[in-house]
Amino acid sequence: MHRIEITEQTMRRLMGRRGKLQIYDRIEPARSALIVVDMQNCFLAPGMPAELPVGREIVPNINRLAAAFRDSGGHVVWIRNTLLPETRRSWSVWTDKILNEANREAMYREMAPGSLGHELYPDLDVRPEDAQIRKCRFSAFIQGASDLHAHLQERGIDTVVITGVATHVCCESTARDAMMLNYQTLFVSDGCAAFSDADHNGALNALIQSFCDVQDTDQVIRTLTAGVKDAAAAAE
Repeated sequence: MHRIEITEQTMRRLMGRRGKLQIYDRIEPARSALIVVDMQNCFLAPGMPAELPVGREIVPNINRLAAAFRDSGGHVVWIRNTLLPETRRSWSVWTDKILNEANREAMYREMAPGSLGHELYPDLDVRPEDAQIRKCRFSAFIQGASDLHAHLQERGIDTVVITGVATHVCCESTARDAMMLNYQTLFVSDGCAAFSDADHNGALNALIQSFCDVQDTDQVIRTLTAGVKDAAAAAE
């Protein structure tokens, strides 16, 4: 698991900007969704081309969060990164410039629908009532990447909790765009994983300053539980 560090400089900036470290101490379960980003074999299974070993360590936390969301009436969405033949044309800067040929071909092979790499990691507790959505860019919310935004809007969801891999790539991109689309956004510090502590903490320190809350799994569950209690009190 990553050694998580929010720097003193970041905390001073937060206190000066908003006077508190945590924005959300309660969220309404019925209007909230757990977004699980790219927890697929391509990133988690040993020997895969984009293997991220720490990703396997966050599986229990993601499963805990998924159970808490379901039990409270929240929604769970599993996002799968998907590369299609047309992506070579429409996202050629990434495929032709950012990746070398060997990495490019390996990613296209393992991120294609029907491949082993495209499938969700088997230790994840995926249930029939959960949603599964494909995306074709790092961010699940950027225009044309997926139908996640429409899916959430149809359900009246205004709050998202982000988990998955990689912290500083698809998770961070998705969280930034979520806030820009006016979602209350929480980012789970021990529910995301990157290739190094530096990558992970760099993303956390950037996100917490302008885009979202950063909470660990236990904090998120407490935040969700507070929302459950509020809903029960309102119904009395």
